[in-house]
Amino acid sequence: MKLLISPKDEKEAVEAIAGGADIIDVKNPKEGALGANFPWIIKRIREITPKNIEVSCTLGDVPNLPGAMSLAALGAATTGVDYIKAGLYGLKTEEDAVYLTRSVTRAVRDFDSSIKVVITGYADASRVGSVNPMLIPDITHKAQADIAMIDTAVKDGKNLFTFLTINQLRSFVDAAHDHGLKAALAGSLKKEDLPAVYALGADVVGLRGAACTHGDRVDGRITRETVRELVEVVRRIEKQAEFKI
Repeated sequence: MKLLISPKDEKEAVEAIAGGADIIDVKNPKEGALGANFPWIIKRIREITPKNIEVSCTLGDVPNLPGAMSLAALGAATTGVDYIKAGLYGLKTEEDAVYLTRSVTRAVRDFDSSIKVVITGYADASRVGSVNPMLIPDITHKAQADIAMIDTAVKDGKNLFTFLTINQLRSFVDAAHDHGLKAALAGSLKKEDLPAVYALGADVVGLRGAACTHGDRVDGRITRETVRELVEVVRRIEKQAEFKI
């Protein structure tokens, strides 16, 4: 399971890299759960990140504006990232979500077919009126994207497991895998949640608050010590699973 850590600037990226993160996920927490950062920051983080470590960025908590988001996706593709994420915040129906995500994926692939596209739904979709997160694997498949992801839209202390049951999350992961996709889980997760996420079969787990000082995703800072601790937890879980096999 890959550990995705979300720095907001170059200094935090250095800490995440030093701590051993598998994916450096550039975002701007002041603009939302999947807040988009500036292209010059994304480019600089890609430049300082070793080539063997993947970098991702987000288009933000996107509105239902397929044309605008396609242009944003093309811009993101020029920064040199390995992954581009779209959070379906303003999408209410599966039909609208498929149309937008197909457009985003096409814009990315026309520029560089090696970039992976991540489609993200929200576990607390009912609080913001967005598309049912359990539809994300099908939407991702129809968009010909690569990774189906769940996060939380509202960051108020409630997490992924507050809104979706273990059985629902297992169904989400299984549906993604049945479509040949990777499955990613995030949403105010803490160190203590990592064994449960691993047991669900997730390919990627995303964290920011848990990697920050005081657990504060907006005003806290990512430190290498905290990231290293999270990495060690994941590696320990993997070793235990391997031993059981």
